[in-house]
Amino acid sequence: MRSSPLARLVLPAQRFIQSESAGGIMLIVAALVAFAWANSPWAGAYLDLQHVPFVLGLGTWSLELSLHHLVNDGLMALFFLLVGLEIKREIVSGELKDPRTAALAGLAACGGAIVPAVIYAVLNWGTPALAGWGVPMATDIAFALGVVALLGRRVPVGLKVFLAALAIVDDLIAVLVIAVFYTSDLSFVALAISLAVLALAFLYGRAGGGELIVFGLLGVVAWYFMLQSGVHATVAGVLLAMTLPIRQRRVPEDVRRHLEATDRTVDPELREARLSYVEAQAEAALSPLHRLEHLLLPWSTFLIVPVFALFNAGVSLGGGVTLGNPVTLGVLVGLLVGKPIGILLASSVAVRLGLAALPQGVNWGQMLSVGFVAGIGFTMALFIGGLAFDSPIEFDEARLGIMAASVIAAAGGLLALRLTSPLPEPKLTRVDG
Repeated sequence: MRSSPLARLVLPAQRFIQSESAGGIMLIVAALVAFAWANSPWAGAYLDLQHVPFVLGLGTWSLELSLHHLVNDGLMALFFLLVGLEIKREIVSGELKDPRTAALAGLAACGGAIVPAVIYAVLNWGTPALAGWGVPMATDIAFALGVVALLGRRVPVGLKVFLAALAIVDDLIAVLVIAVFYTSDLSFVALAISLAVLALAFLYGRAGGGELIVFGLLGVVAWYFMLQSGVHATVAGVLLAMTLPIRQRRVPEDVRRHLEATDRTVDPELREARLSYVEAQAEAALSPLHRLEHLLLPWSTFLIVPVFALFNAGVSLGGGVTLGNPVTLGVLVGLLVGKPIGILLASSVAVRLGLAALPQGVNWGQMLSVGFVAGIGFTMALFIGGLAFDSPIEFDEARLGIMAASVIAAAGGLLALRLTSPLPEPKLTRVDG
């Protein structure tokens, strides 16, 4: 049976949207557009776009942000909310629940964060640019998993699980670094109000509340006061995620009867009504955490992160920015050399001490290859760079290092994984007779 022209157009798009590499591809496209725009004759329009004012007002109260700050402080708070949901899910019921898996991922992430920071600090010691030591610490989880997904069955499942757990812990480290080291002019009153609102959200969840609109309203208030406190507003997103319950509601008993009756239903309208009821009850049975995660994921993948890349990846090469300056070199060497060395050293220490074991079917060559892939620091690295540097020139130098390192790490990691991960042998089917 031949498929319709519409199906031939729609089905590939659906497969792309559902693929693991979709987020990474969207990031690349947005970054290339930003880079080309910032180095084109229309570069002035790109800079003007950054400073377009955005004003929210109610009566005598108003909040004015540039479009760039709205993206970095507002939209990215939703991205960090999603990061927080993933962290909580993995700790409570995912891969990080297993102590040995958590130990390997945790120590590897620490090694992969500390060594790049030290390399950057050595290359920029005694200069104002030393503040950027946090830039090469971060791994872009969507980009990294997208690269690994390109090799399909060639990469062992255990290695994919390890990389996902590593990236989750890496994100947690990045959030802590932002909260502790990139906070200035702290207002304890605003911070106390934000934390009090988050505590209210926690108590609401503990009392059995599960309405996402309630968490959303409380989250907006917590975000505003976190913004006023001096702590970066995106931290409110991570903390809000920790307040959402992960427990699932019980599915009503009559759902099974409706599902069984659907197969015997001849009337198409009644069949649709039964299926809609079952779908609604199944959706309601999901925990608030899972419902919000499913709601945010496509928005984060196809809007929030690409828009962030569009506003932050536009580094201009016209200002004398080169690969040889200390900032660019520190980021580049930190991500490309520090990441794999730190991850491999920390993993080997964890295994030798008996704290953890390598995932099943994974060898040390593959662990080193994953270390190269972890050098893709795109989203988080750009975000920390925006907080670390007051000088536009230094930020441009850091962005060049991030982009160059991410491209090289993606290509080098893909090649290294291909060399260290042979295709699994095909299963032979016995044919009798």
